[in-house]
Amino acid sequence: MTIPLTLACYIGRQFAFAVLAMLAALSALVSLFDFLELLRESATAPHAGFSIVVEIEFFRVPWIMLQILPFAVLLGGIFAFWRLSRSSELVVARAAGISAWQFLAMPVLLATLLGVFGTGAISPLSAVMFGRAESLYNAYLQAGGGPLSLNGGQLWVRQADSGLTPNGVAILHADNVTLHKNVLNADHVSVLRLNQQTMLLQRLEAAHATLNAGTWDFANVDILKPDAMPQPLPALRFPTDLTVSRVQESFASPNALSFWALPGFIALLKRSGFSATQHELAFQALAALPLLCATMALVAAGFSMRPSRRGGATRMLASGVGCGFALFMVSEVANQFGTSGAIPVVLAAWAPAAAGLCLALALLLHLEDG
Repeated sequence: MTIPLTLACYIGRQFAFAVLAMLAALSALVSLFDFLELLRESATAPHAGFSIVVEIEFFRVPWIMLQILPFAVLLGGIFAFWRLSRSSELVVARAAGISAWQFLAMPVLLATLLGVFGTGAISPLSAVMFGRAESLYNAYLQAGGGPLSLNGGQLWVRQADSGLTPNGVAILHADNVTLHKNVLNADHVSVLRLNQQTMLLQRLEAAHATLNAGTWDFANVDILKPDAMPQPLPALRFPTDLTVSRVQESFASPNALSFWALPGFIALLKRSGFSATQHELAFQALAALPLLCATMALVAAGFSMRPSRRGGATRMLASGVGCGFALFMVSEVANQFGTSGAIPVVLAAWAPAAAGLCLALALLLHLEDG
């Protein structure tokens, strides 16, 4: 027996409205606390006025919504299924021969689509706005200008270099790196040019360097080769596949990159010698978001569809909320293990959602089939 379309749409509408209302309420609550924290930090920042704090928080809202989407699905689903159970609508549906698996198909589908929409559509918007919020935060609230400014910092870059030998590698180190109006300058630059077997072929020492489109422009360069005298040059152009924006992004949070931009940027980080673990973890977490949302919908159903006449409804609802937050804690612990490299990144991102799915299915099988 297939569930009637009218009933499926009704259950789906109740579920969707509850989840969206919960998402709006949780986003407003989290944004309020985050805004208060920003106000506290701005008290010691003379240039961070009230308008700057409001602007930073406004740009953070899509990122906050994306982070709490699974919990909005959980709490909204619990509320929707609890209302349907309390009004005996689910009891009537079961009496008509419709199983829990049938009337849960539409909510699970909607939760999965919400996760897909969050990954594919909200993620690009969140990345752009979060990047802007991070820039404002680093400029006005963080001492020293933040990592994006690179003021007075050091830069290590590893890139492909086929100028001397096929499949060669160049390792660049620079001091006093500054970034001003999208122009990156550095002093005391050293470049080690290696062959495929990591044998040193040539070393470049430059007093100053500027990163332009496709090239490093070196000034006052000494070319050092094994068993040869230094060869001074007033200027030298060294090809590179880095850009100022890519160097900026490599020091930025992975949250400032969208789901669609992360794979290419991860490949660039690996070629340049930067650690890509956090970016890989962010990409896998976004990819697992639809599964996590579907899991939360099933967890909500398992803990809220118990008929009221059997008693223990409050305990069941509290258990559902507790299970959801326990799943959140497991996800955070797995993320920390993934970031440290203790476990594979794919396992850290997908294991909590898969474990929660198994728990929800086991609970529903117990409630539905005994």
